Amino acid sequence: MSGDRATAPARFSLNQETIRQWSLPELVAGSAAAGVGAVGLWRDPVRLFGVRKAAKLLAGAGLRVSSLCRGGFFTAADPAGRAAALEDNRRAVEEAAELGAETLVLVSGGLPAGDRDLPGARIRIAEILGELAPWAGAHGVRLGLEPLHPMFASDRCVVSTLGQALDLAEQFPAEQVGVVADSYHLWWDERLPAELLRAGAGGRIASVQVADWVTPLPEGVLLGRGQLGDGSIDLRGFRELTDAAGYRGSVEVEIFHPGLWARDGAEVLREVIERYREHVG
Repeated sequence: MSGDRATAPARFSLNQETIRQWSLPELVAGSAAAGVGAVGLWRDPVRLFGVRKAAKLLAGAGLRVSSLCRGGFFTAADPAGRAAALEDNRRAVEEAAELGAETLVLVSGGLPAGDRDLPGARIRIAEILGELAPWAGAHGVRLGLEPLHPMFASDRCVVSTLGQALDLAEQFPAEQVGVVADSYHLWWDERLPAELLRAGAGGRIASVQVADWVTPLPEGVLLGRGQLGDGSIDLRGFRELTDAAGYRGSVEVEIFHPGLWARDGAEVLREVIERYREHVG
């Protein structure tokens, strides 16, 4: 890129999984070189590198952490599973605090094996949040409940709509629990504009993420997020809805796609920034 396209837009954030082939030092160096101001991180590679070491590396490059992914998976029905989930999430909060992450993203978890009780699973989420939210608040960390597309309700996330996420989040102080609005998971919902306004009015929008929806979906589905502009989502319209709701934070590009991971990371970042300018704005 050259000229005014050499630097990423001010609100642009790069999620680590979009260029999974990069090590954390490569992510930091490549982002800094492209003028990216914020990155979204994932716990496993950060822990492998070292949380404190990662925090120092990011600070030295002047990079903010727009999100840390992920905590959650609260839906175990047995006491031992619930206790293990709570302990892991407390560690996630501590890691987010060390990194200065703006949001700790929570994916609620799916139905336990043999369980068909969706309302009961959502009740268990609220119960664990009752213990986790004050812990997060004491560490200066904001939790972000992320609703996932309904196709993930059985095995990954029983919270499928922004309205369901808000019903849970609103049981706690807004500075402790917000919601994550991801275009890939929410674009289909006719109630999205109203629910975003509801979220904005309560100061609940903790993070905004974008990827496109392409068809046919690949086998496995999870790795089918499309490059910006390749699919069916009005991404600029989605971003404008979050703006209208009062959100002014980072807009994080989170794409899981083997085709991107097989390419040169710097080339992918250049393309992602260009697509962001064209389709997100």
